[in-house]
Amino acid sequence: MPKEQSFAQRLITWQQTAGRHDLPWQGSRDPYRVWLSEIMLQQTQVATVIPYYQRFLSSFPDVVALAAAPIERVVEHWAGLGYYARARNLHRCAQQIVAQHGGAFPRTAAELAELPGIGRSTAAAIAAFSFGERAAILDGNVKRVLCRVFGIAGFPGSAPVERKLWQLAESLLPETGIEAYTQGLMDLGATLCTRGTPHCPACPFADACVARREGRQKTLPEARPRAPMPERNATFVLITDGQRLLLERRPPSGLWGGLLVPPEGEPEQVLAARGLCALAQRKLPDLKHAFTHFRLTLQPVLCRVQAPPATGETGSAWLPLSKAAAAGVPTPIARLIRLVASAPD
Repeated sequence: MPKEQSFAQRLITWQQTAGRHDLPWQGSRDPYRVWLSEIMLQQTQVATVIPYYQRFLSSFPDVVALAAAPIERVVEHWAGLGYYARARNLHRCAQQIVAQHGGAFPRTAAELAELPGIGRSTAAAIAAFSFGERAAILDGNVKRVLCRVFGIAGFPGSAPVERKLWQLAESLLPETGIEAYTQGLMDLGATLCTRGTPHCPACPFADACVARREGRQKTLPEARPRAPMPERNATFVLITDGQRLLLERRPPSGLWGGLLVPPEGEPEQVLAARGLCALAQRKLPDLKHAFTHFRLTLQPVLCRVQAPPATGETGSAWLPLSKAAAAGVPTPIARLIRLVASAPD
Protein backbone atom coordinates (compact mmCIF):
# COMPACT_ATOMS: atom_id res chain seq x y z
CA MET A 1 0.00 0.00 0.00
CA PRO A 2 1.47 3.41 -0.93
CA LYS A 3 2.57 5.24 2.22
CA GLU A 4 0.87 8.48 1.20
CA GLN A 5 -2.59 6.95 1.56
CA SER A 6 -3.56 4.22 4.01
CA PHE A 7 -5.87 1.29 3.36
CA ALA A 8 -8.58 2.98 5.45
CA GLN A 9 -8.25 6.33 3.70
CA ARG A 10 -8.57 4.75 0.27
CA LEU A 11 -11.56 2.73 1.33
CA ILE A 12 -13.38 5.68 2.92
CA THR A 13 -12.80 7.85 -0.15
CA TRP A 14 -14.08 5.08 -2.43
CA GLN A 15 -17.14 4.43 -0.27
CA GLN A 16 -18.13 8.08 -0.21
CA THR A 17 -18.13 8.28 -4.01
CA ALA A 18 -18.89 4.76 -5.21
CA GLY A 19 -20.36 2.86 -2.26
CA ARG A 20 -23.97 2.10 -1.45
CA HIS A 21 -25.97 4.91 0.17
CA ASP A 22 -29.63 4.03 -0.48
CA LEU A 23 -30.20 0.81 1.48
CA PRO A 24 -33.32 1.05 3.68
CA TRP A 25 -31.37 0.60 6.94
CA GLN A 26 -28.81 3.29 6.14
CA GLY A 27 -29.06 6.85 7.41
CA SER A 28 -30.23 5.74 10.85
CA ARG A 29 -28.34 5.24 14.10
CA ASP A 30 -31.24 3.28 15.57
CA PRO A 31 -29.51 0.15 16.92
CA TYR A 32 -32.70 -1.89 16.49
CA ARG A 33 -32.76 -1.26 12.72
CA VAL A 34 -29.01 -1.78 12.41
CA TRP A 35 -29.16 -5.02 14.40
CA LEU A 36 -32.09 -6.36 12.41
CA SER A 37 -30.39 -5.65 9.09
CA GLU A 38 -27.09 -7.18 10.22
CA ILE A 39 -28.75 -10.41 11.38
CA MET A 40 -30.80 -10.70 8.18
CA LEU A 41 -27.72 -10.05 6.03
CA GLN A 42 -25.84 -12.99 7.53
CA GLN A 43 -25.54 -15.56 4.70
CA THR A 44 -28.18 -13.68 2.67
CA GLN A 45 -28.00 -11.27 -0.29
CA VAL A 46 -29.12 -7.65 0.10
CA ALA A 47 -31.77 -7.94 -2.63
CA THR A 48 -33.36 -10.88 -0.79
CA VAL A 49 -33.24 -9.16 2.60
CA ILE A 50 -34.86 -5.81 1.69
CA PRO A 51 -38.52 -6.96 1.45
CA TYR A 52 -38.17 -9.12 4.57
CA TYR A 53 -36.61 -6.22 6.46
CA GLN A 54 -39.41 -3.85 5.48
CA ARG A 55 -42.15 -6.35 6.32
CA PHE A 56 -40.49 -7.20 9.63
CA LEU A 57 -40.29 -3.53 10.64
CA SER A 58 -43.92 -3.02 9.71
CA SER A 59 -44.99 -5.80 12.08
CA PHE A 60 -42.34 -5.31 14.78
CA PRO A 61 -41.34 -1.60 14.71
CA ASP A 62 -39.10 -1.74 17.78
CA VAL A 63 -37.38 -4.15 20.12
CA VAL A 64 -40.24 -4.03 22.64
CA ALA A 65 -42.77 -5.08 19.99
CA LEU A 66 -40.51 -7.89 18.85
CA ALA A 67 -39.93 -9.15 22.38
CA ALA A 68 -43.68 -9.22 23.05
CA ALA A 69 -44.57 -11.10 19.86
CA PRO A 70 -45.18 -14.87 19.89
CA ILE A 71 -42.21 -16.79 18.51
CA GLU A 72 -44.50 -18.45 15.94
CA ARG A 73 -45.34 -15.07 14.43
CA VAL A 74 -41.67 -14.07 14.32
CA VAL A 75 -40.69 -17.31 12.58
CA GLU A 76 -43.52 -16.92 10.07
CA HIS A 77 -42.15 -13.50 9.10
CA TRP A 78 -38.79 -15.19 8.56
CA ALA A 79 -40.16 -18.01 6.39
CA GLY A 80 -38.19 -18.25 3.15
CA LEU A 81 -35.19 -16.32 4.46
CA GLY A 82 -33.43 -19.48 5.67
CA TYR A 83 -31.10 -20.18 8.59
CA TYR A 84 -34.06 -20.14 10.97
CA ALA A 85 -31.94 -20.19 14.12
CA ARG A 86 -31.39 -16.49 13.35
CA ALA A 87 -35.09 -15.80 13.88
CA ARG A 88 -35.19 -17.68 17.17
CA ASN A 89 -32.05 -15.93 18.41
CA LEU A 90 -33.48 -12.59 17.27
CA HIS A 91 -36.53 -13.15 19.44
CA ARG A 92 -34.46 -14.33 22.43
CA CYS A 93 -32.15 -11.34 22.04
CA ALA A 94 -35.05 -8.88 21.96
CA GLN A 95 -36.50 -10.39 25.12
CA GLN A 96 -33.12 -10.21 26.86
CA ILE A 97 -32.64 -6.56 25.86
CA VAL A 98 -36.06 -5.69 27.28
CA ALA A 99 -35.69 -7.79 30.45
CA GLN A 100 -32.07 -7.03 31.30
CA HIS A 101 -31.37 -3.68 29.62
CA GLY A 102 -34.70 -1.89 29.90
CA GLY A 103 -35.26 -2.03 26.14
CA ALA A 104 -32.02 -0.14 25.36
CA PHE A 105 -29.25 -1.78 23.35
CA PRO A 106 -25.82 -2.00 25.01
CA ARG A 107 -23.50 0.61 23.51
CA THR A 108 -20.25 -1.35 23.14
CA ALA A 109 -19.27 -4.21 20.87
CA ALA A 110 -18.09 -6.24 23.86
CA GLU A 111 -21.49 -6.01 25.57
CA LEU A 112 -23.43 -6.60 22.34
CA ALA A 113 -21.43 -9.76 21.66
CA GLU A 114 -22.81 -11.28 24.87
CA LEU A 115 -26.37 -11.23 23.51
CA PRO A 116 -27.94 -14.25 21.76
CA GLY A 117 -27.14 -14.53 18.06
CA ILE A 118 -24.67 -11.62 17.99
CA GLY A 119 -21.10 -12.64 17.24
CA ARG A 120 -17.96 -10.54 17.39
CA SER A 121 -18.20 -9.14 13.86
CA THR A 122 -21.93 -8.38 14.03
CA ALA A 123 -21.47 -6.70 17.40
CA ALA A 124 -18.74 -4.50 15.95
CA ALA A 125 -20.94 -3.50 13.00
CA ILE A 126 -23.82 -2.55 15.31
CA ALA A 127 -21.52 -0.58 17.61
CA ALA A 128 -19.86 1.22 14.70
CA PHE A 129 -23.04 2.21 12.86
CA SER A 130 -25.13 2.99 15.94
CA PHE A 131 -22.63 4.44 18.40
CA GLY A 132 -19.52 5.25 16.35
CA GLU A 133 -17.32 2.76 18.19
CA ARG A 134 -13.98 2.05 16.54
CA ALA A 135 -14.38 -1.73 16.17
CA ALA A 136 -13.31 -4.19 13.48
CA ILE A 137 -15.69 -6.39 11.49
CA LEU A 138 -14.70 -9.67 9.87
CA ASP A 139 -17.58 -11.33 8.03
CA GLY A 140 -17.18 -13.50 4.93
CA ASN A 141 -16.99 -10.55 2.54
CA VAL A 142 -14.33 -8.82 4.62
CA LYS A 143 -12.26 -11.98 4.89
CA ARG A 144 -12.31 -12.26 1.09
CA VAL A 145 -11.20 -8.64 0.64
CA LEU A 146 -8.35 -8.92 3.14
CA CYS A 147 -7.15 -12.29 1.84
CA ARG A 148 -6.96 -10.95 -1.70
CA VAL A 149 -5.55 -7.48 -1.08
CA PHE A 150 -2.88 -8.70 1.36
CA GLY A 151 -2.29 -12.16 -0.17
CA ILE A 152 -3.21 -14.19 2.91
CA ALA A 153 -3.10 -17.93 2.24
CA GLY A 154 -4.96 -20.69 4.03
CA PHE A 155 -8.64 -21.32 4.73
CA PRO A 156 -9.90 -18.15 6.51
CA GLY A 157 -12.21 -20.18 8.73
CA SER A 158 -9.34 -22.07 10.33
CA ALA A 159 -8.25 -20.79 13.73
CA PRO A 160 -4.70 -19.69 12.81
CA VAL A 161 -5.76 -17.82 9.66
CA GLU A 162 -8.76 -16.26 11.38
CA ARG A 163 -6.55 -14.96 14.21
CA LYS A 164 -4.23 -13.42 11.63
CA LEU A 165 -7.18 -11.79 9.87
CA TRP A 166 -8.55 -10.36 13.12
CA GLN A 167 -5.15 -8.88 13.92
CA LEU A 168 -4.98 -7.36 10.45
CA ALA A 169 -8.55 -6.02 10.64
CA GLU A 170 -7.81 -4.35 13.99
CA SER A 171 -4.59 -2.81 12.67
CA LEU A 172 -6.33 -1.23 9.66
CA LEU A 173 -9.00 0.68 11.60
CA PRO A 174 -9.08 4.44 10.92
CA GLU A 175 -8.90 6.98 13.71
CA THR A 176 -12.03 8.70 12.34
CA GLY A 177 -14.77 7.82 9.86
CA ILE A 178 -15.50 4.34 11.23
CA GLU A 179 -19.03 4.31 9.75
CA ALA A 180 -17.88 4.97 6.17
CA TYR A 181 -14.94 2.59 6.61
CA THR A 182 -17.14 -0.25 7.89
CA GLN A 183 -19.73 0.31 5.17
CA GLY A 184 -16.92 0.47 2.61
CA LEU A 185 -15.64 -2.96 3.58
CA MET A 186 -19.14 -4.38 3.22
CA ASP A 187 -19.73 -2.62 -0.10
CA LEU A 188 -16.39 -3.62 -1.58
CA GLY A 189 -16.92 -7.29 -0.80
CA ALA A 190 -20.51 -7.28 -1.99
CA THR A 191 -20.17 -5.29 -5.21
CA LEU A 192 -16.58 -5.50 -6.53
CA CYS A 193 -14.48 -8.08 -4.71
CA THR A 194 -17.10 -10.77 -5.26
CA ARG A 195 -16.56 -14.49 -4.92
CA GLY A 196 -16.98 -15.55 -8.53
CA THR A 197 -16.00 -12.68 -10.82
CA PRO A 198 -14.31 -9.76 -9.06
CA HIS A 199 -14.39 -6.41 -10.89
CA CYS A 200 -10.74 -5.59 -10.31
CA PRO A 201 -10.33 -2.51 -12.57
CA ALA A 202 -12.89 -0.55 -10.52
CA CYS A 203 -11.39 -1.53 -7.15
CA PRO A 204 -9.64 1.19 -5.10
CA PHE A 205 -6.87 -1.34 -4.36
CA ALA A 206 -6.34 -2.53 -7.94
CA ASP A 207 -2.73 -1.34 -7.99
CA ALA A 208 -1.90 -2.80 -4.58
CA CYS A 209 -3.82 -6.10 -4.47
CA VAL A 210 -1.57 -9.15 -4.12
CA ALA A 211 -4.18 -11.49 -5.60
CA ARG A 212 -4.54 -9.33 -8.71
CA ARG A 213 -0.80 -8.90 -9.14
CA GLU A 214 -0.24 -12.66 -8.90
CA GLY A 215 -3.39 -13.73 -10.76
CA ARG A 216 -4.81 -15.46 -7.67
CA GLN A 217 -8.26 -13.86 -7.51
CA LYS A 218 -9.98 -17.24 -8.02
CA THR A 219 -7.85 -19.07 -5.46
CA LEU A 220 -7.91 -16.50 -2.66
CA PRO A 221 -9.36 -16.88 -0.17
CA GLU A 222 -8.61 -20.60 -0.11
CA ALA A 223 -11.59 -22.93 0.12
CA ARG A 224 -12.38 -25.14 3.08
CA PRO A 225 -11.11 -28.70 2.63
CA ARG A 226 -14.38 -30.43 1.85
CA ALA A 227 -15.65 -33.73 3.16
CA PRO A 228 -18.45 -35.47 1.24
CA MET A 229 -21.79 -33.72 1.83
CA PRO A 230 -24.10 -35.92 3.94
CA GLU A 231 -27.35 -37.01 2.28
CA ARG A 232 -30.66 -37.34 4.12
CA ASN A 233 -34.14 -38.43 3.05
CA ALA A 234 -37.49 -37.48 4.56
CA THR A 235 -41.03 -38.46 3.59
CA PHE A 236 -43.65 -35.73 3.88
CA VAL A 237 -47.32 -36.65 3.67
CA LEU A 238 -49.42 -34.00 1.97
CA ILE A 239 -52.92 -34.71 3.31
CA THR A 240 -55.74 -32.90 1.51
CA ASP A 241 -59.49 -33.09 1.24
CA GLY A 242 -59.30 -31.39 -2.14
CA GLN A 243 -59.74 -27.90 -0.74
CA ARG A 244 -57.49 -27.81 2.31
CA LEU A 245 -54.10 -29.12 3.35
CA LEU A 246 -53.01 -30.35 6.77
CA LEU A 247 -49.94 -28.57 8.16
CA GLU A 248 -48.31 -29.02 11.54
CA ARG A 249 -45.89 -26.77 13.40
CA ARG A 250 -42.36 -28.10 13.91
CA PRO A 251 -40.75 -28.03 17.38
CA PRO A 252 -39.08 -24.68 18.13
CA SER A 253 -35.53 -26.02 17.66
CA GLY A 254 -34.01 -28.14 14.93
CA LEU A 255 -34.67 -28.22 11.21
CA TRP A 256 -37.27 -25.58 10.21
CA GLY A 257 -37.96 -24.92 13.88
CA GLY A 258 -41.32 -23.24 14.50
CA LEU A 259 -42.45 -23.40 10.87
CA LEU A 260 -45.48 -25.17 9.42
CA VAL A 261 -44.85 -28.33 7.39
CA PRO A 262 -46.87 -31.39 6.31
CA PRO A 263 -46.61 -34.39 8.66
CA GLU A 264 -43.39 -36.38 8.26
CA GLY A 265 -43.21 -40.18 8.29
CA GLU A 266 -44.61 -43.26 6.61
CA PRO A 267 -48.03 -42.42 5.11
CA GLU A 268 -49.92 -45.29 6.74
CA GLN A 269 -48.62 -44.44 10.19
CA VAL A 270 -49.16 -40.70 9.69
CA LEU A 271 -52.78 -41.20 8.62
CA ALA A 272 -53.55 -43.75 11.35
CA ALA A 273 -52.14 -41.48 14.07
CA ARG A 274 -54.56 -38.77 12.96
CA GLY A 275 -57.59 -41.03 12.53
CA LEU A 276 -57.65 -40.58 8.76
CA CYS A 277 -58.02 -42.98 5.87
CA ALA A 278 -56.72 -42.37 2.37
CA LEU A 279 -59.27 -42.39 -0.45
CA ALA A 280 -56.40 -42.09 -2.92
CA GLN A 281 -52.64 -41.96 -2.55
CA ARG A 282 -49.75 -41.34 -4.92
CA LYS A 283 -46.11 -40.50 -4.73
CA LEU A 284 -44.99 -37.14 -6.10
CA PRO A 285 -41.57 -36.50 -7.66
CA ASP A 286 -38.72 -36.17 -5.18
CA LEU A 287 -37.45 -32.68 -4.41
CA LYS A 288 -33.82 -32.03 -3.47
CA HIS A 289 -32.85 -29.12 -1.21
CA ALA A 290 -29.33 -28.17 -0.12
CA PHE A 291 -28.58 -26.87 3.36
CA THR A 292 -25.22 -25.63 4.57
CA HIS A 293 -24.08 -28.96 5.99
CA PHE A 294 -26.21 -31.57 4.23
CA ARG A 295 -28.52 -32.26 1.30
CA LEU A 296 -32.10 -33.29 1.91
CA THR A 297 -34.25 -35.29 -0.50
CA LEU A 298 -37.93 -34.64 0.19
CA GLN A 299 -40.06 -37.64 -0.78
CA PRO A 300 -43.63 -36.30 -0.91
CA VAL A 301 -46.71 -38.50 -0.88
CA LEU A 302 -50.09 -36.98 -1.70
CA CYS A 303 -53.04 -38.46 0.23
CA ARG A 304 -56.65 -37.57 -0.52
CA VAL A 305 -58.98 -37.97 2.48
CA GLN A 306 -62.56 -37.19 3.32
CA ALA A 307 -63.13 -33.74 4.79
CA PRO A 308 -62.21 -34.21 8.47
CA PRO A 309 -64.21 -32.73 11.34
CA ALA A 310 -62.93 -29.56 12.97
CA THR A 311 -60.21 -30.25 15.51
CA GLY A 312 -58.62 -28.23 18.26
CA GLU A 313 -55.37 -30.18 18.08
CA THR A 314 -52.50 -27.92 19.11
CA GLY A 315 -50.02 -27.17 16.36
CA SER A 316 -52.18 -28.50 13.51
CA ALA A 317 -54.10 -26.51 10.95
CA TRP A 318 -56.20 -27.30 7.89
CA LEU A 319 -55.41 -24.43 5.56
CA PRO A 320 -56.90 -23.60 2.15
CA LEU A 321 -54.66 -24.95 -0.61
CA SER A 322 -54.59 -21.53 -2.22
CA LYS A 323 -53.11 -19.94 0.92
CA ALA A 324 -51.00 -22.70 2.47
CA ALA A 325 -47.79 -21.87 0.56
CA ALA A 326 -47.77 -18.38 2.10
CA ALA A 327 -48.51 -19.49 5.65
CA GLY A 328 -45.01 -19.47 7.13
CA VAL A 329 -43.60 -22.62 5.53
CA PRO A 330 -40.02 -23.40 4.41
CA THR A 331 -39.15 -22.68 0.78
CA PRO A 332 -39.07 -26.31 -0.44
CA ILE A 333 -42.35 -27.06 1.32
CA ALA A 334 -43.92 -24.06 -0.42
CA ARG A 335 -42.83 -25.55 -3.74
CA LEU A 336 -44.53 -28.85 -2.88
CA ILE A 337 -47.71 -27.09 -1.80
CA ARG A 338 -47.88 -25.11 -5.05
CA LEU A 339 -47.50 -28.36 -6.95
CA VAL A 340 -50.41 -29.91 -5.05
CA ALA A 341 -52.54 -26.76 -5.36
CA SER A 342 -52.14 -26.77 -9.11
CA ALA A 343 -53.22 -30.41 -9.42
CA PRO A 344 -54.66 -31.63 -6.11
CA ASP A 345 -56.15 -34.75 -7.63
